[in-house]
Amino acid sequence: MHCYRTTQVSILLLLLLLFCPLGVKASSIENLAKSLAKIRGEVETLQSQLDIEKEKHSSRMAALNSQLADLSVEERRQKLNIEKLQQSIDKLGVATKQAEQSGEHLRPVLLAVLAEYRQHIETGLPFKVADRVKAIDDLESNLAGQRVDSGKAINQAWSLIEDEFRLSKENGIYQQTILLNGEKVLADIAKLGTVMLFFQTKDNQSGIAKRSAPAEGGGWRFETVSDSADRERIRNLFDSLKKQIRQGYFELPNPLKP
Repeated sequence: MHCYRTTQVSILLLLLLLFCPLGVKASSIENLAKSLAKIRGEVETLQSQLDIEKEKHSSRMAALNSQLADLSVEERRQKLNIEKLQQSIDKLGVATKQAEQSGEHLRPVLLAVLAEYRQHIETGLPFKVADRVKAIDDLESNLAGQRVDSGKAINQAWSLIEDEFRLSKENGIYQQTILLNGEKVLADIAKLGTVMLFFQTKDNQSGIAKRSAPAEGGGWRFETVSDSADRERIRNLFDSLKKQIRQGYFELPNPLKP
């Protein structure tokens, strides 16, 4: 490429020497040659910058494709959780049909369903876990103390599980206490279904809920983000949700990224 461009400049200079009037000074031709050389250098610099930008773009697209694959895995995980909830509802449906036969026979079935529901909450997205588990505790306590009959308890359990389906479809901003750097902090929470959870604190910290690797127990933790671009992405998400913009394209930090 460089030899080809040098040859072009040489040919152009030769033509100028052959056809230019005799009165033209050699210094003018020299200046023109310098100008052409400068332009050639600028073109080569721009070409190099273009090549660098192309490489950056390719790397970014590869990273985004990798993150998309990770998020697809998390989406399948959440779909599996929803299927388990559906199975719980099916069990409740069977139990309801048996309600007229014997209330006592319903109690162990209902307690088993509530145990599955509790596990779903405790291992799922860390959104208001204490409040959701307390609802189960209250229902189990009422059953144990016989303050509610099995038929009514089934209706209450059904309502609780339907709330889980609703949570899986809703995006919004809430408030809850989170454990951040070993301390309990009241934070604003941006919940995207039951897949992603972002937070902002009053002292301008922002971050994301991340699931640990299975080898580490698979639990959840809240982590701040240090990258300024990621902080800006989270801020834009909160601003959009506050404006009731709950659907659309959002570029967000990847919660599955180590």
